[in-house]
Amino acid sequence: MEPFILIAIGILLASAVILARQRFAAFQGQSPDDYYGIGPEFDLTRYLNGPIVCDGVIFGPTGRVTSRFTIDMMGTWSGNSGTLKETFRYDDGTRQDRDWHLVVDDRGRITARADDVIGTGMGQQCGPTVQLKYDIRLPETSGGHVLSVVDWMYLIEGGTMINRSQFRKYGIQVAELVAIMRAKETP
Repeated sequence: MEPFILIAIGILLASAVILARQRFAAFQGQSPDDYYGIGPEFDLTRYLNGPIVCDGVIFGPTGRVTSRFTIDMMGTWSGNSGTLKETFRYDDGTRQDRDWHLVVDDRGRITARADDVIGTGMGQQCGPTVQLKYDIRLPETSGGHVLSVVDWMYLIEGGTMINRSQFRKYGIQVAELVAIMRAKETP
């Protein structure tokens, strides 16, 4: 019986270390406050305004690229309320449209709605970052699953934005998105 108890204790300790790492040291352990006062201020009403182009990849659960995409975006704002229209074009030829309806309050808190978002996404802009958390329903062609999303955007000097998002089902990471966004140059 003693070896069983030692194995059980070992499994519990390993699980505790893994959970602590994920909560405090990994991607999910980030907080908007970690970036307060560092670098340029990320203001959604400024940087997600007008035509924007985005290029990115989606990694599957094994860490391999499963899809590449380009998004044409158009942000329009009236005060602190805005709409971000997105047209995705994936490498397999499929197209997807999404309209985000965003509101930023005076303290940088964000509410976000879209047709495929369950309820209201909540976020915060702080320093050179924006964090947004929401649940999204995938299209039926992708299984129709509901995934929990943690979405971070990082503002780089010059106005380029790097977007990193992780998608989880039952707490297990099933996909990750990495993309670069920048204002679209007009001819």
